[in-house]
Amino acid sequence: MLKRPFSIWIAVILFISAGPLTAEVTRIEVAARQAVLDGKEFGLAGGYEKLNGTIHFAVNPQNTSNRIVTDIDKAPLDENGRVAFHAEFYLIKPIDMTKGNGAVLFEVGNRGGKGLLRYFNFSSGSSDPTTAEHFGDGFLLREGFSLLWVGWQWDTPERAERMRMYVPIATDKGKLIRGLVRSDFVPTEHESDHSLSDRNHIPYPVADEKAKENVLTIRRGVEAARTTIPREQWGFGRIKDGRVVPDKGRVYLKGGFEPGNIYEVVYVSENPPLVGLGPTGIRDTLSFIKYGSPEALGIPEGAIDRALAFGVSQSGRFLRTFLYYGFNKDEAERRVFDGVIADVAGGGRGSFNHRFAQASRDAHPYLNMFYPTDIFPFTGVEQKDPKTGLSDGLLAHQGEAFLPKVFYTNSSYEYWGRAASLIHTSIDGTEDASIMDNVRIYMFAGTQHGPAQFPPGRTRGQQLANPLNFRWSMRALLKRMDQWVKEGTTPPESRYPRIEAGTAVIPDELGFPTIPGVTTSTRLHKAYRADYGPRFRSEGVVTQQPPKIGVAFPMMVSSVDADGNELAGVRLPEQIVPLATYTGWNLFNEESGPTDELSSMVGSFIPFTRTKKEREARGDPRLSIQERYASREDYLGRITEAALELIEAGYLLRRDLPALAQQALRSWDYILELAPPTNFSPDAEQ
Repeated sequence: MLKRPFSIWIAVILFISAGPLTAEVTRIEVAARQAVLDGKEFGLAGGYEKLNGTIHFAVNPQNTSNRIVTDIDKAPLDENGRVAFHAEFYLIKPIDMTKGNGAVLFEVGNRGGKGLLRYFNFSSGSSDPTTAEHFGDGFLLREGFSLLWVGWQWDTPERAERMRMYVPIATDKGKLIRGLVRSDFVPTEHESDHSLSDRNHIPYPVADEKAKENVLTIRRGVEAARTTIPREQWGFGRIKDGRVVPDKGRVYLKGGFEPGNIYEVVYVSENPPLVGLGPTGIRDTLSFIKYGSPEALGIPEGAIDRALAFGVSQSGRFLRTFLYYGFNKDEAERRVFDGVIADVAGGGRGSFNHRFAQASRDAHPYLNMFYPTDIFPFTGVEQKDPKTGLSDGLLAHQGEAFLPKVFYTNSSYEYWGRAASLIHTSIDGTEDASIMDNVRIYMFAGTQHGPAQFPPGRTRGQQLANPLNFRWSMRALLKRMDQWVKEGTTPPESRYPRIEAGTAVIPDELGFPTIPGVTTSTRLHKAYRADYGPRFRSEGVVTQQPPKIGVAFPMMVSSVDADGNELAGVRLPEQIVPLATYTGWNLFNEESGPTDELSSMVGSFIPFTRTKKEREARGDPRLSIQERYASREDYLGRITEAALELIEAGYLLRRDLPALAQQALRSWDYILELAPPTNFSPDAEQ
């Protein structure tokens, strides 16, 4: 909730309509309304304000746009025969909407959070942005965007700052519904008990602790055979002071769970919420803002003429799922989002519209395995899987009139850990797939899932985490997306690894250089053909737990140069003019997991040596900094040239050039001051 100091509290409003606002949004309650930074002006957009509260919905279960919601026919109905639910919202908008740019930028909150300002404004994170630090450099506000968040998950962690949606429970004509739920986890330290949910979300509780379907297994590798743990050795509950305390949301094991093992429990739960109302509520909120009368939100009718969606990681997968099911068409058969940017989603979708879905569950090399995330189809155009005979396409379920402009943006990590190559290759991995005219694909070469802090440190990996920051390019691409939607201006060309160009290769053919102290591996996260039972694709009901796993899809990564830096994709200035090798992969260190497995979401930053003498002493095949650049000024000049080329091509903004140059110089100073050898000077003779 917003803080409400009286001095800047503009209004607290309760808005209740005499009748439905639209067929979907029935009521808006504004709990608080407040000026941003005491009315500070952001360029031509002027001052901003923020509002938060609750949006109420009621949808017709017979409408074709709602029939795609799993179990919509099993939801309780209100007096008008509609399915009612509500969600929390948060809005930051120009006080005078005529000064805005006419676009609402909606972020699909990652697990109930807000990352938009941190991502594009380089601000400090906050669930309730209030201070100057929370708004960073003001980029999104100066551009005139209205920023919107709506809770969409029912199970976000029970903390006040996490937004959520409140949805009804499905029943079979009033009788409770039961089904199988699966939970896997890999402890990093000894544990006596563990939550049945992912990342401290609200778990599906066990319904019958003695059900024969309840099974706990252990294995040491993703593809290793499961060993069933005898039933008398485990149960549902938590351990306190050596005693079992009843808890239907946790599982315990006598003697405890050991680090590095994969534990998997399948159990019977009941009362599934209608998870698919999450995308429905987002659809209807944005449709209401574009086509309705959103005065209750301080938005005059017609002030917003286009809607853009942005999602990172889980939220990017949500947007791919949103488009796959056809949620971009509202009840009145109008297009909802005009532009969609799905960031670092790889080839994934997610658990956002099936019975007993766990929205937080994703897919990583050694975390959250075999959930319906990296599943067919992957490309927008329809393909046929020769192994299963299935034909499908990610954008094949929505009529052309309802398709938005789409950017798929991925780091290098997604090619190693999120099956990203599948979005642009044929199913058999032998050729590049066709890309639809409304789609662009961008890979940021040599980057990790989210840039590491600078200076970088070690996290779960063996190498320093990768700080190469692709968010500068994301700012440029956001502007290009808005121009594409508003004016039809063609965006920058797609850049990603291509089979035809020889830049998409299998890991075994990568040819990564042998660098002292760096262990390499050709292991990568696999996307498998998974069978969740005969009712999954047709009804959204999982009956096979764990799923039957078939053959993995062929996946590819970018080729590299002699330094190990990737050749394909959008190559940022610090990779074009390198001081280090930047990778999207990093192997677990001994404390965090198996040392031959990829560390989830982490890349590597492997600095060059500083002098030729140091390089030769270490046996490093990569040229030293001293051998590459005549001076700090020489390095800065080359960085500037590389940045100007990217600006000209549309992948960077000219206004960001000074900040990019300073970032590069920080890297220079950091590497040269990192335990520098005696009497070293970058300008000395080689």
